[in-house]
Amino acid sequence: MRKVIVIGAGAAGMVCAIAAARRGAKVTLFEKNEKQGKKLYITGKGRCNLTNNCDEEDFLKNVMSNANFLYSAIYGYNSRYVMDFFEGLGVPLKVERGDRVFPVSDKSSDIIKALKNELDRLGCKTKLSTKVTDICARDGEVIGAHVDGELVHADAVVVATGGLSYQSTGSIGDGYRFAKNIGHKVIEQRPSLVPLKSPDDFVKELAGLSLKNIALSFFVRGKVVYSGFGEMLFTHTGVSGPLILTASRYYKSGDAEVVIDLKPALDADALDNRVLKDFTQNKNKQFKNALDALLPSKIIPVVIEKSGIDPEKQVNAIMRVERESLVRVIKAFSVKIDATEGYNQAVITVGGVTVKEINPSTMESRLCKGLYFVGEVLDLDALTGGFNLQIAFCTGFLAGESVI
Repeated sequence: MRKVIVIGAGAAGMVCAIAAARRGAKVTLFEKNEKQGKKLYITGKGRCNLTNNCDEEDFLKNVMSNANFLYSAIYGYNSRYVMDFFEGLGVPLKVERGDRVFPVSDKSSDIIKALKNELDRLGCKTKLSTKVTDICARDGEVIGAHVDGELVHADAVVVATGGLSYQSTGSIGDGYRFAKNIGHKVIEQRPSLVPLKSPDDFVKELAGLSLKNIALSFFVRGKVVYSGFGEMLFTHTGVSGPLILTASRYYKSGDAEVVIDLKPALDADALDNRVLKDFTQNKNKQFKNALDALLPSKIIPVVIEKSGIDPEKQVNAIMRVERESLVRVIKAFSVKIDATEGYNQAVITVGGVTVKEINPSTMESRLCKGLYFVGEVLDLDALTGGFNLQIAFCTGFLAGESVI
């Protein structure tokens, strides 16, 4: 019976252990936290967006780094496979907007519980609060791992330690160190799918404001790198929400700009006509009291300030050139960006163990026989919508079935 060590009891690690055990391996799962699935627990705001119910081609379009590397993994273990797997463990699932898949209960704890129960049923040993300090290899072949300072022998070792995102869950880059010590190249990391910080003072005034059905363009060094339609949120330090998290994938450092079209259904002329209509209905009001039907109340003072129009001015005294200025602000509300909120609020890590040194058909290291890498520790990342967990699951299943 082959002895397999899996390092990290997250999404990729647990399904890898299950897949290997189902094939007859004697599996030991090491987790340095006091419980399994710590990051999985907070995924999707605690609801756990497991995967995306799309076909393989659409899945690969949402993978931002090294999509071609995932052909074997995704065609072997696609979203339908993942859904059948969890429903087979007794977790009913549902598909929501954007083909996002969640447990019917909306509880990530149900996913973790199902995985734990299956690990127990298969006789996998799970060692919690246990730290793997290094991987041991001899003559280009893995022989085990140092666990709390002692060598534990194994025929195969799977690294499923995650990246650097949500560091409070224990993701501090152990897997990168393991890989480097073996001789693997590790691509520089940065946080992704993360809220963005702004130096603009007005964001504090707008904190808590959620904008829906808006169009957004993200400029880096003066060039549009992302455009989208949907929702975003102002925070005390900047901006967040679905559109912003996606835009953050295109940001590294330095100055950038989010430009929001608050009324994307209206072109500039149609918006001007709408403003003129509102002004006609409120002709005896001050400008600051004439925009309630057009914009959320919280953003009105900021829009007024950006427009350069005196807030105390009577609406019937506002000139056409001033109205044009207002329309420009509404169609291109600008927020400066100068940083991200960092790894502790990042959903995913960009960068990691280079996939050039990993066999895509097995997830085995090309440098060290019997050593496998799965999930976020690899230089693989995708957009929001369940795609990153799908990467964790499909690479985990592939490695788990390949270690035997």
